[in-house]
Amino acid sequence: MNALAQHALRPGSWFSDEPTTLTPETCRVLPSGNRMPLMGLGTWELTVRTVETLCNALELGFRMIDTAPGYHTQRGIGDAIRACGFERDAVFVVTKIDPREDAYSAIRKSLGQMRLDHVDLALIEEPPEHGVGEMAWQGLRRAKREGLARDIGVCSYSIDAIEELVYRTGEMPAVNQVEWTPFGHSPRMLDFCRENEITIQALSPLTRGKRLGDDKMASMAARYGKTSAQLLLRWNLQLGVVPLPKANHVQHQRENLNLFDFEILPQDMARLNALNEHYSARGELAYLS
Repeated sequence: MNALAQHALRPGSWFSDEPTTLTPETCRVLPSGNRMPLMGLGTWELTVRTVETLCNALELGFRMIDTAPGYHTQRGIGDAIRACGFERDAVFVVTKIDPREDAYSAIRKSLGQMRLDHVDLALIEEPPEHGVGEMAWQGLRRAKREGLARDIGVCSYSIDAIEELVYRTGEMPAVNQVEWTPFGHSPRMLDFCRENEITIQALSPLTRGKRLGDDKMASMAARYGKTSAQLLLRWNLQLGVVPLPKANHVQHQRENLNLFDFEILPQDMARLNALNEHYSARGELAYLS
């Protein structure tokens, strides 16, 4: 299998207001120079038929897989990459560490479970109860220096927390993974991440199915000949946000990849943005605090 796609968007062109042609092969170039696919597969609760489901996703065209020790899918992810015959560099693997743990040791443990020599992205899974996770960040920085993680980032961090983390350590996160949908997002966070070349990864981009029946969104999706889920994912892509939808069934995986034959018009993007009510399918948008 080939390594990650040749068509890549450089920093600065990710967030251009000018139309950018997106294809299934398009990747982002992170500040490190490493490439990230435009979309990934979430694996939360994907604990049944994990290898089969992931092999289907990889064969269909997914090239990024998001996990964490608490998802109980890490072993299956490593098995799937090997079972499908993909070269390691053809699949972008994301995992996370608990900020209360020794981050460096946690990454080594995750690599042992997956039987991989590195992950492409390692994240602090959530803001710690106190402080900004400086010790955890230093552990991830060590893992990055030693080649165990090619890039590092955070999850659900506020702008203030990111700025404090950078002030204390001198290193900007490559990614902030947050819950992000038209119903719950932060224009201020989007602007901040654009200015600092931080990629937003969208956790639960399909609202865990809870808002897919919204009448306004369904009506708009029908005009494009698409489903509400496809409209949500395309909205993310056009904002420069990388969605991580979870899909256990092949038909849903295929549907989630079918995003590159239409473009949401500017007036419809504005209507989707206006749906924002800081809604969270997971309880709260922690990064707004």
